[in-house]
Amino acid sequence: MKILNYGSLNVDHVYQMPAFVTAGETLSATDCATHTGGKGLNQSVALARAGAEVYHGGKIGADGETLRAFLEKAGVDCTFLRTDPGVPTGHAIIQVVPSGENCIMIYGGTNRMVSREEIDETLGHFSAGDYLLLQNEISNVDYLIEKGHEKGMITVLNPSPITAELLSYKNLGLLDWLIVNRGEAEALSGLAEDGDADGGKAKDPDAVLAALRTRYPRAGIVMTLGKHGAVCLRGGEKVTGRTYTYGKRVDTTGAGDTFTGYFLAGLARGLSLESCMELAGKAAGISITVAGAAVSIPDMETVLSSIPLE
Repeated sequence: MKILNYGSLNVDHVYQMPAFVTAGETLSATDCATHTGGKGLNQSVALARAGAEVYHGGKIGADGETLRAFLEKAGVDCTFLRTDPGVPTGHAIIQVVPSGENCIMIYGGTNRMVSREEIDETLGHFSAGDYLLLQNEISNVDYLIEKGHEKGMITVLNPSPITAELLSYKNLGLLDWLIVNRGEAEALSGLAEDGDADGGKAKDPDAVLAALRTRYPRAGIVMTLGKHGAVCLRGGEKVTGRTYTYGKRVDTTGAGDTFTGYFLAGLARGLSLESCMELAGKAAGISITVAGAAVSIPDMETVLSSIPLE
């Protein structure tokens, strides 16, 4: 089963900070590093390290060839990764604080230059039953959902970041799978609009799932809940996943992408939802013990051989 991940590629500039910088404030970083990144790249790497047959569709600038090399070394087919020499590659500025939490600023660059003509040409190499994985860091995502659905591909969206543009997409109801964190789930469900009514408190996960199910009845839904694990709802089947701890929590930057890649790789292999959730949870748990995003994603051998602390 082939998986086409049509997604972003970024150069990540990561700064270790004593606290997140606020408006009007200047803080000194305690360390800095440059990594390969972008939610698309991260998820392709996770898919490949989980053993999936994955193809990456997208676009880099002339300054992005290191990203292509990184993907290919990870086992990703880059036949459909194009280069635009006139536009810089996308990049991100990431602050990481001692707790391991992060905040991210993204410049789209070539990620925002993906054309419908390129999409049509790429999708022509895939068939009904193949998977199409998308995020929200490239142009023409709504068009990709429409065309992937028309071909009979299994369309999967990790809707990050949530934007006004994404909330206006006309084709979200065509999705086969939504993989979201709690905040994304609340935004897509419409429940986030009621935040002021209860003091901005997080909504009950079951209520969020029910609202998402009402809005997107054909989609299977996976909602990650951080330290509280994850929950999956498909049809009448509900599966919960636990959090796995393998050591000190260093950096959560790539955890969601790791989870997404491993979960989807399991689906493509025909594994049960329980097995998909277990593998994804374990892989994400290992990833947060290593600094960086793509570099922190473990391979399947590591996931299967590592013993969680709890």
